[in-house]
Amino acid sequence: MSVPDPAAVAQTVASIAAEQQDDGLIPWYAGGQADPWDHVEAAMALDAGGEHERAAAAYDWLRRHQRPDGSWASRYDPGGVVADETAETNHAAYLAVGCWHHWLSTGDDGFLARMWPAIRRALDFVTGCQAPGGEIGWAAGDATALVTGCSSIHQALRCGTAIAERAGEPQPDWELAADLLAGALRERPGAFADKSRFSMDWYYPILGGAVRGTAAHRRIAGRWDDFVVPGKGIFCVADQPWVTGAETCELALALDAVGEREAARDLVAAMQHLREEDGSYWTGLVLTDGVRWPVERTTWTAAAVVLAVDALHGDHPRSAIFREVTGPGAEAAANPSH
Repeated sequence: MSVPDPAAVAQTVASIAAEQQDDGLIPWYAGGQADPWDHVEAAMALDAGGEHERAAAAYDWLRRHQRPDGSWASRYDPGGVVADETAETNHAAYLAVGCWHHWLSTGDDGFLARMWPAIRRALDFVTGCQAPGGEIGWAAGDATALVTGCSSIHQALRCGTAIAERAGEPQPDWELAADLLAGALRERPGAFADKSRFSMDWYYPILGGAVRGTAAHRRIAGRWDDFVVPGKGIFCVADQPWVTGAETCELALALDAVGEREAARDLVAAMQHLREEDGSYWTGLVLTDGVRWPVERTTWTAAAVVLAVDALHGDHPRSAIFREVTGPGAEAAANPSH
């Protein structure tokens, strides 16, 4: 198997677009639930595939449905019906990553201006849940901090800081919050709930940008054999024979972020056994019996594939969003002649 070529990626983007509701919401699959984080991930894939109007519609859905405190419900059933009121911090934060990615994709300052109030409310809600030690509770009213969620929030705070600069309303408190959070992720593992059996807790501090350099390479090597199944992908959890596509592609993005591009390409190629003829992707495969489980093809799995391929082979400013928030890519996006 090989990494999907541009035609295959376009087919996958079309499979995501086909699931988007008329109001902009992107569910996991037709008739399925939606959540803000996976909704943003799918919108990012739409942008990577050139579907900028669809992506903007997805972000506008979030803008319209944001609650006064800056959060969203954690689950929406078909039709946008709230199914779980929980206000998760990483769900709220990820809007900033998606909006920065959209701006890197389009250079559309009007979009950022329209989304800025929602981004500001969302990140103010998130930082309001931060403990003095830097960790951030996973949801409003629950101070339990999670490595994966906090790592994603770290990236979001960096993206939000860049958006604030672009909007002419710098937010130094967000930058300080990101610094404190990164320090907690690197130096205070005891501040977070133990979810070490999950592969996401292994690679997400790298993917979210809190851990880089020698420490990142050490972290990858330390548990590679626990999670990676050559030719298949990676386990979602270390003690279950279940490889999942999204986690495999996220690990590929983390590897790309620290320069291990060959290993990243190998992983994306390895999980192509989950691809369907229409370009969509099954969530995972149970290796012991060869059963695809759960029996669903999710937009967020497809989105992770698109974003991984874009990082590996794209030369657009957005392609580096998991490597760097600001820098040459952002400068190029600000210059329409790029």
